[in-house]
Amino acid sequence: MSESFTGKINRKLLKKQRIIRAASGEEPADLVLKNATYVSVFSNELRTGDIAVKEGLIVGIGDYHGAKEVDVSGKIVCPGFLDAHIHLESSLVTPTEFVKAVLPHGTTTVVTDPHEIANVMGTDGIEYMVQATEGLPVDVRFMLPSCVPATPLDESGAVLDYRAIDSYYDHPRVQGLAEMMNYVGITHADEEVVQKIVAAQAHHKKIDGHAPGLTGKALNAYVSAGVYTDHECASFEEALEKLELGQFIMIREGTAAQNLEALMPLLTPKYADRCMFCTDDKHPNDLLGKGHIDYIIRKAIALGADPVLAVKVACCNAARYFLLNNRGAIALGYLADFAIIDNFQDFHVETVYKKGVCMYHDGILEPFAEPVIDPYLIQRAHDTFHVQTLTAEDFALKRPRAVIGMVPHELTTTDEGYASHTDPAQDIVKIAVIERHRNTHHIGIGYLKGYGLKRGAVATSISHDSHNIIVVGVSDEEMAFAANQIVQQHGGITVTEGGKVLGGLPLAIAGLMSDEPLPQVNQELEDAKKKAFALGVNRGIDPFMTLSFMSLPVIPSIRLTTRGVFDVDNQCYI
Repeated sequence: MSESFTGKINRKLLKKQRIIRAASGEEPADLVLKNATYVSVFSNELRTGDIAVKEGLIVGIGDYHGAKEVDVSGKIVCPGFLDAHIHLESSLVTPTEFVKAVLPHGTTTVVTDPHEIANVMGTDGIEYMVQATEGLPVDVRFMLPSCVPATPLDESGAVLDYRAIDSYYDHPRVQGLAEMMNYVGITHADEEVVQKIVAAQAHHKKIDGHAPGLTGKALNAYVSAGVYTDHECASFEEALEKLELGQFIMIREGTAAQNLEALMPLLTPKYADRCMFCTDDKHPNDLLGKGHIDYIIRKAIALGADPVLAVKVACCNAARYFLLNNRGAIALGYLADFAIIDNFQDFHVETVYKKGVCMYHDGILEPFAEPVIDPYLIQRAHDTFHVQTLTAEDFALKRPRAVIGMVPHELTTTDEGYASHTDPAQDIVKIAVIERHRNTHHIGIGYLKGYGLKRGAVATSISHDSHNIIVVGVSDEEMAFAANQIVQQHGGITVTEGGKVLGGLPLAIAGLMSDEPLPQVNQELEDAKKKAFALGVNRGIDPFMTLSFMSLPVIPSIRLTTRGVFDVDNQCYI
């Protein structure tokens, strides 16, 4: 039987009375961090005092006693960190495994856009992620996918208009509308695109942006439509133009793109209040080897940022932007989310508290319950491939095709003219994108320069954002074998040669995530990378993540979709 309204009021009343009594010192706090030196994000300085916690909230700063007291002398207490924009699917593991990785690094809140799985499963994908994140010791907030598919050019597993996602705005963990990648649709006032913005604003929700290189009047149109942030800035000049027009700048430092160094001039008192940190995409090796938001703070400090300012950007600014008004600071009435570090230079997170409960200390992560997911959604997520067996003939060409040029360390590409055959000696291999959601047998074919492959083939079902199968190879036979392998294992990554699988990573959840623990996934992924490098793939790139962006038709200058090579700048097929 559900609790009555009066019962809820009485329960909350008693809780509030306990908070007030603990704050006034009339009864002991649940937890007191004694002798704390803490980051004050409101006065922009280090301050000292005991930090008292009751009912998961900070209730006092000064001289307090509690049922549990922890001496934190010599340490620095920071508010829990917040990732302002991430796709959890990019970690290649379940949300539970992701939390196990980032919680020890002081992350206590993330804002995710589930557009990867939504492009595969539609609203079932959103529901899967909502259920898979319920009750975790890292708060997972959602921005609803705005571009499923990313553009009308894509063939995804679903098409979500504003009506399909509208009911989710009522969910308590939904903050707004996720990155508006279809900036062309906005600047041309496309009806379906603008409808999504109008609907989000009707719910008084935030709207995030994605507009690399947009400038001038086109940018004015984009911002005027109501797009409030951007995480695609690659230069200080680009970021400053957007900031001056009213956008908040998400400084991104992830696996696929690293913009922190270029945007360091923003981390000054003049601009920093309009900035926050995000990772966007974060692969297993980075999570395990570098960390999460703590890594960005550490790097920013090493590059010359004021430590207190860097911490503020990592927690307070994003909390304010997303109207998460009870987190992001060590202040009265705020959630008792703490990341306790040794010092600003090493920035090693030693202890993490979530709502006043110690979840991580000295290398030990406390166990927590995994969320319960509807069995229908589990089954649905594990059955997302509908592709007939492919043969070499499916990849044969009868005319020259465009060559996509890869740019080192960037997601952008260049137009490298045309080719009529694969030529590994000249670093030209064939690339194909295969529709995998509806068995249409649509296959877009082109050539790729800069990947480096000399033998065999590489294939993946991580193919932003529609997540069709993308494959590169030195022959049609090699490509067919690799693509079929992806279908047989229900998604993932594979490296093949001569009809044999050399390495790979099964990703059975929507072709995007693994059911296995993060360390195991990382090991299999790193082994697959070694196999790809052994086949000649350029060691200066990530063999799989870089490849996965070759099909995203919202990043200049040319991409490959299931319909062929597309010129993003001129919005036409070539």
